[in-house]
Amino acid sequence: IHALVAAVGRLDKSLSPAVTIQRLRAHKFTVGDSIYLFHIALAAFWITLMQDPAYPYKLAIPILYTIALLIPFTSQFFVPATPVFSWILTWYSSRYMPSAWRPTISVSLLPTLESVLYGANISDILTRFTHPILDIIAWFPYGVVHFTCPFVVAIFLWLFRTKPTLHLWARTFGYMNLVGVLIQLVLPCSAPWYELIYGLTPANYGMKGSPGGLARIDALFHSSTYTTGFTNSPLVFGAFPSLHAGNATLEALFLSHFFPQTTRYIWAYAGILYWATMYLTHHYLIDVVGGACLATAFFHLFLPD
Repeated sequence: IHALVAAVGRLDKSLSPAVTIQRLRAHKFTVGDSIYLFHIALAAFWITLMQDPAYPYKLAIPILYTIALLIPFTSQFFVPATPVFSWILTWYSSRYMPSAWRPTISVSLLPTLESVLYGANISDILTRFTHPILDIIAWFPYGVVHFTCPFVVAIFLWLFRTKPTLHLWARTFGYMNLVGVLIQLVLPCSAPWYELIYGLTPANYGMKGSPGGLARIDALFHSSTYTTGFTNSPLVFGAFPSLHAGNATLEALFLSHFFPQTTRYIWAYAGILYWATMYLTHHYLIDVVGGACLATAFFHLFLPD
């Protein structure tokens, strides 16, 4: 409670855009600030391709974002989170890329590499035995905690660590996911669920996604949440690298670094999630390793000495 009161007290509560403009005039620009030109160009590219919402409604996105940047109270959140928003916009709008711009989808690369590197198709071995209890154990970290943990990490850093630490988390998390999605667009690969359904027949961008093992969760809870979500995924062939594994690894690295008392628990979560990605037929082992390596690289790249 004391930490919450102190954190709220540290917030900039000004609502005057004039304050932001004054700060911008006094700011000494560096070469590093040019990264925002990249974000502007990337946003312009994706918003141009975006079809839903259609023109002119999609113009509300840059307008509202500009307003959020001008108001000091909101800009203190939106400026550090710019890489996160760039990732979300890239992921969502990637569905509107013309097929002529896209590379050929590889359906055999990942299973072949998996067999060559590890001597067997590990993800296939892990899916040969399924059980409702195992389904629940896999679903909770993969389908629930994965979406909430980044916010939990951010809240803990906001409450108990310095402002630069929270900004470090937003920057590292956002850029890692953005680069991960760009890799998935440049190197589209099918997931294990595709191999189970279609074998190694060629894939095309008109195909819908699949919930894989999460379909059993929908059946268990008499729901269609995951079936609907994954069927309409904007990035169907984004198996490599696994951003589920990448996010879990980054969360484990941050929490074990800034809150050492959580080390054994957060790495246990990461380990279970690694298994869950393969058990639920969403990733090969090489995807998990790739995501974990990507997160580790970004953590050490962005963490100051």
